[in-house]
This record gives sequence, structure tokens and C-alpha cells, in this order.
Amino acid sequence: MPGYEILGEEEKKEILDVLSRKILLRYEFDQERDGIYKVAAFEKAFAQYCQVKHALAVSSGTAALRVALTALGVGPGDEVITPGFTFVATWESILDAGALPVFAEIDDTLCIDPQDLAERITPRTKAIIPVHMCGAQARMNEIMEIAKNHNIPVIEDTSQSCGGRLNGKALGAFGQFGTFSFDSVKTMTTGEGGMIITNDEELYINASEYHDHGHDHDPTVGRGLEKRRFVGFNYRMMELQGALGLAQLGKLDSIILKKQRENKQILKDKLTNYKGITFRNILDPQGDTATFLIFFLEDRDKATAFNKILAQEEAGAISWYDNTWHYYQKWEHLLEGKSLIHSGYPFKTTSGEERIRLDPSALPKTADWLSRALTIPINIHMDDSIPVILKAIEKAATVL
Repeated sequence: MPGYEILGEEEKKEILDVLSRKILLRYEFDQERDGIYKVAAFEKAFAQYCQVKHALAVSSGTAALRVALTALGVGPGDEVITPGFTFVATWESILDAGALPVFAEIDDTLCIDPQDLAERITPRTKAIIPVHMCGAQARMNEIMEIAKNHNIPVIEDTSQSCGGRLNGKALGAFGQFGTFSFDSVKTMTTGEGGMIITNDEELYINASEYHDHGHDHDPTVGRGLEKRRFVGFNYRMMELQGALGLAQLGKLDSIILKKQRENKQILKDKLTNYKGITFRNILDPQGDTATFLIFFLEDRDKATAFNKILAQEEAGAISWYDNTWHYYQKWEHLLEGKSLIHSGYPFKTTSGEERIRLDPSALPKTADWLSRALTIPINIHMDDSIPVILKAIEKAATVL
């Protein structure tokens, strides 16, 4: 996910434009900044790109999830369903809201399995967070139908799939909220930062006020005179990040997605030549951001042997089954209920009673998919590395 690969003159120009005015806060100082608001401009452009009514820039993709949960009123005693294959931020934000994560299986898309999702809904389920993992689409049509039938809001975690689409519709635009990350290794980057999108004006206002200490952003009064309907927190994006976002967004389709798809196809064509290799189900190839090429071997042993040879040839793939950031069975701090808080919260109540206990073996289908999966990250500048990877694949194929 290589937004940093294309940091260039456009980004420098935007950053210098901010620095020339010396105003880094996204609010106030209209005269000093000549009416130039980079974060607001970035929000407007991003909303137009996703074809939604509202976009709210925040300090990170994790913050985006946290703000969205609060804007929906999710809190202690509630349950939120999410897949067992995601970045830890998804469930960290749920726990931070006081709610409890309920983990569901994935299917051949490597995103949440709608059938398993439906079976995990209870009267305490107050939100569903499908994750568009590794650049491609979750089964949003089925997920939204299930959510509608149970009157449960959906927050799409689109952190790894900015720019992706499903049948022409932007990922993140299906649910009540869509959330995005722009950290240092995402498809487009602002160093840190994130975005929330929605078509619901009331939810947007809740999110906007909560992310800025509860300020109601009344344009008729000065910032120090604004009112507050509720307690908020600080998840604001600053002007330097907004400036970077504007430059990066302008490159997203024409440079990043186009080049990534070309590089991915070269490697996929090579792997297609070998029996015993199958590929992740991409629901809409035209909407794939092509940030990862994911393929499956017949079993765990063959996947391990295949990747061992790739690594020997300096082209090792990612094994999500062994990854401690993204896979349920490897989240020891979650499974073991580790916390800095003296009471043990959020795993225990203030009186020491257990709030949540998770079974490491609770997601066998997820374990099977990930144990057989290997992933090659796709970048823009791969002219030197592609020949190395192709040669490594030829050698690794001897284990098939």
C-alpha cells in the first residue's frame, strides 16, 4: 500500500502553501490564512470522490472507528460483530468504546462471512464492522441485507482499501459510516490521519462534534464561544495532513491503482501456470485496489514449503496465519485479557467480574483459510523486484 512511493512536488507545494500562512489548526484564523482551509477542502474532495454527502477528517483510521462508534451511541454492554482477520485497531476501538467485540469467520474473500455473521447476532448487537481486507471487497450487499433485517448499523472499515469499489460504488459508502486510514503505508498517505464518510447528516454532526471536544461548530460565534451538546475528545486532523491528502487523492486513480493493477497481474499470470494454486475471491476485479496478491496452497505444509523457498530467493511472502497484528489466534493481549487498568477493564468490571473471555480456537474456518494463504504486497515501483519474484515463484513451484 504505497502512497509514500509517490510523495513528490505536488505534496511539497501543498505543504509549503500551509507553512507560508503559519496556521496549522484546521479551525479559526480566517484572515491569517486568507480563507484557505486545507482539511475542509480535503473533506469536500474526498466526499466527492466517494460520492457521499459528508466526510470528516480525523487523526487516524483508529480514531475514525472510535468516533463512528460513539456517533452511533455504541457503548458499555453492547456487542459489535467484526471478522477475526483484521488489524487490531478494529477491535481495539470497540473495546475502547466500552463495547465487546464478537468475532466472525471469514470466507474465500478473506472478509467477513455473511452467513456466520448472521448467526452471531444477538439482542445486544449494536453495530457490525465488516473489514475490506487487503485492498478488496467484503460482501456488502449480503451484509447490508442482514443488517437491515435486524436494524443494525454498519461501519465499514475501509482502512486497507481506499479507492476500492464494488460494482461502481465506493467501498465505505454502503454502511451508515465508512472509515479510512491514511497512515504511512496506506494506499494514499498523510503520514497519520483518517477519514469518516456518511450520507446521514445527523450522524455526521454527532461525529464532527465528538471529534472536537463536543464543539458545535457554530459559524456565527467565535470558537471560544461555541456550545457543546455532549462530552467529546480530540481526534482532529491538522492542516499539514489535509494538504498532503489533497495531493495524494489527486493521484489515487491515475497513478496508484493503475500501476498496482498492472504489477499484480504480471505476478498473478505467473502463478496461474501452476496446479495446486488458487486465488482469493475478488468480488469485483474492476474495483480491486490491487494492493495485495493473495493465493492459496492446498494445505499448510505446502504453503510453508512454498514460502520457505520464496524467502530463500529474497521474495518471501506474508503469512497472515503467523502475523501477530492481523490474525485472531495471534492476539495474545486480547485472548489473555491484558490491560494496564488496575481493575482489568475492559476485560473485567470494576468489581473484578469477567466481562469477556475468548476461545483461541473459536474460528476454525478462518484458521484454515489463513493457514493456506500467502500474500505478495504490490507496490508501484516494482520494475527491479518483479523479475526476482517471478524467478522465486518458479523455484518454489517445485514443491507443488
